[in-house]
Amino acid sequence: MLATFSGKTPARTMQLTPLIAVHMSAALGALAIGPVALWARKGRTQRPMLHRAFGYAWVTLMLVTACTAIFIRDFALPNIAGYTPIHLLVPFTLVNLARAFRYLLRKNIVGHRLTMQSLYWGACVIAGAFTLLPSRFLGQLVWGQWLGWI
Repeated sequence: MLATFSGKTPARTMQLTPLIAVHMSAALGALAIGPVALWARKGRTQRPMLHRAFGYAWVTLMLVTACTAIFIRDFALPNIAGYTPIHLLVPFTLVNLARAFRYLLRKNIVGHRLTMQSLYWGACVIAGAFTLLPSRFLGQLVWGQWLGWI
């Protein structure tokens, strides 16, 4: 499927390849289940089994998202060998996942919580917002093809 919108030919097109589909599915899954993992340990009633199950699922989805992002390149945006500034989230994600588990091993729950919260906001929410820019593939798909606003 080509990213075309409103009957116009976009300045650049990117195909929805299986790699991009896996990447988007994992990222959207992580965006959706992240709040459950974070919420399950908050408040008076804590749900450790739910937190652990959704936490491991979230970590797995984040690993898939980061690993697939390495192979997705964009030569149209400012880049170095096809890697754009958003690719800086790959090492950010991998380092912070390792850091969060190191905090757990040291029983530093506060460090674990803060690392996972910052990872969710930085790598899921903020990165997700950047992918919705009109110049990006998903932005063209959402704002142009689906909503017809551009």
